[in-house]
Amino acid sequence: MSLEGKTVIITGASSGIGEACAYAFANLGCNLVLAARNLDKLQKIADNLKELNQHAVIVVCDVRIEADCQNLINQAIANYHQIDVLINNAGISMRALFKDLDLKVVEELMQTNFWGAVYCTKYALPELLKSKGSIIAVNSWAGFTGLPARTGYSASKFALQGFMESLRVENLKTGLHIGTIFPGYTASNIRAVALNDKGLHQKDSPLDESKLMKPEVVANHIVEMVIKRKKYQVLTLTGKLMYWINKIFPNYIDKRVYKVISKEKNSPFN
Repeated sequence: MSLEGKTVIITGASSGIGEACAYAFANLGCNLVLAARNLDKLQKIADNLKELNQHAVIVVCDVRIEADCQNLINQAIANYHQIDVLINNAGISMRALFKDLDLKVVEELMQTNFWGAVYCTKYALPELLKSKGSIIAVNSWAGFTGLPARTGYSASKFALQGFMESLRVENLKTGLHIGTIFPGYTASNIRAVALNDKGLHQKDSPLDESKLMKPEVVANHIVEMVIKRKKYQVLTLTGKLMYWINKIFPNYIDKRVYKVISKEKNSPFN
């Protein structure tokens, strides 16, 4: 399956996995629509692509706002007259025990990670049905295993997974491709900007980012999912083991996850 000339919308495209996806799809000759809140970062990526003789439409979009998501889709149609791929990648994380948590943090996680995907999918769906295109959701291990000190994050990712599974079954006969990818820990700024119990950025990653999966690796898997129209992709051996062991020995996974999180730098358990 060739992706040359296909129109690809990527949310959360200003950094991390989203930015890596922009370059990966551009290298295949795709028309790009890049969305994020940070205009300067989007413009820098667009400029880099221009130097490579590749073009991207950039759209300032806060996926928490339904009107922004509708405008994003409208801009894609206005510029390219079709939509072939939607990558629901925009997301934020958190790090705090629920007993200490301001509930506005959970609300923001749900608005970004779940509702952002719902809004974009809703407005892109008519065009995607016409093109028999693809919708890819970037999920997480937290979407199939509840992570301590990540209650809002896990809740939003579980909700996203339920939404995508239902959508996939609804479209078994339409030709629309629905896929979900579950990366492992990936080097990005998502932990640095993760919200603490008061809803403020924690500013420091509890992990050694240099040892984590590179976003380019995840982007290549996403491209492969679109080309081969895969339904699921769980990355890393650890992720695959967690997925299956959680189904068979959930109590064991609970203890292992607790132990790992409690050993993080400045863990909420300490």
